[in-house]
Amino acid sequence: MRQIGQLSYHQGAGHKIHRLPCQRHMHNGPQVHTGRPARAQIADARLTRLTPPLAGRQRFAVTAFAVPRYLAETARRDKGVRDWIADLPAVVAGLADRWSLGVGEPFQPGGQCSWTAPVTDPAEAGLVLKVGFRFPGGDERDEAAGLRCWDGNGAVRLHAAHESESAYALLLERCLPGSPLGQVLPEPEQDLVVAGLLRQLWARPHRAYPFRPLAQMCAVWAEEFEQDYAATGAGDRVDSGLARAGIALFRALPGTAEDQVLLCTDLHGGNILAAQRAPWLVIDPKPYVGDPAYDVLQHMLNCEDRLASDAVALATRMAGLAGVDAGRVRQWLFARSVQESIGSPLMRQVARQLAPA
Repeated sequence: MRQIGQLSYHQGAGHKIHRLPCQRHMHNGPQVHTGRPARAQIADARLTRLTPPLAGRQRFAVTAFAVPRYLAETARRDKGVRDWIADLPAVVAGLADRWSLGVGEPFQPGGQCSWTAPVTDPAEAGLVLKVGFRFPGGDERDEAAGLRCWDGNGAVRLHAAHESESAYALLLERCLPGSPLGQVLPEPEQDLVVAGLLRQLWARPHRAYPFRPLAQMCAVWAEEFEQDYAATGAGDRVDSGLARAGIALFRALPGTAEDQVLLCTDLHGGNILAAQRAPWLVIDPKPYVGDPAYDVLQHMLNCEDRLASDAVALATRMAGLAGVDAGRVRQWLFARSVQESIGSPLMRQVARQLAPA
């Protein structure tokens, strides 16, 4: 299953989501700051002190550099991430020096492609430091720009950002208590929160920054689907006619949208956290500009029981709540379910439910 982002920081137990840029067909869980990080000895990444303490203040509070569990699991499979982690202690120390931060233990189990921890600034304000691996596809490219455009309206505020060839770093507002929506409210109530946040995000102007078009993302995913489809046995894929129809629609839909808004593309119950400034705030957006009807999909893909029982009813409900065309939402859900169908009985079932007559 394809999910665009990884969870960055919050408290709570496990939650299923559908895709990460670094490991597209894996499930992930939320990051829980337990105070007892799992230690991962990857490429000598344990250091006793990364920077000397300032007078009366130690910037890097971690006594041994901790690699959260999900990031460590990614490193065992991906040499690029493994090599990146070897340099991560120095990167984090440099950021602590750049922004005069006191850095705590990373959140657990963490994200699969980023290192994220609570930090304090010189005024003792509680923030979050996120350091992410930069992949060739650049899924993370516009996260900082999107957060700047939204400027705290529905999403966490960005305090600072820094990029290098191998990593990007964000200094973010911290959500407290930080409980993920998916662990607090039942799905029908989550629908209301997701739709309300999307309306907030879509309302912000975006033309000051050259965000990538949704069509670009869909074209890449469609090409990957076609390659995977050709290499997959008949028992793990939809029939060829349905595949052609769905993936052609997936490519075509971005070009037929009447409205173009700044999309989150990765909004689900694990990327919405309880906060104090607002009841709920979005984290980990992957911004593109395009059809607002697309943006309700990620939440629906995580409502598996409702998808299986009546995908049309779920699409119609979310379209009504978000104020977008129900027919386009159904088309998007059909196209996306085909694109996700390899190895997924549920997505094949949904594709057949929504297939054009």
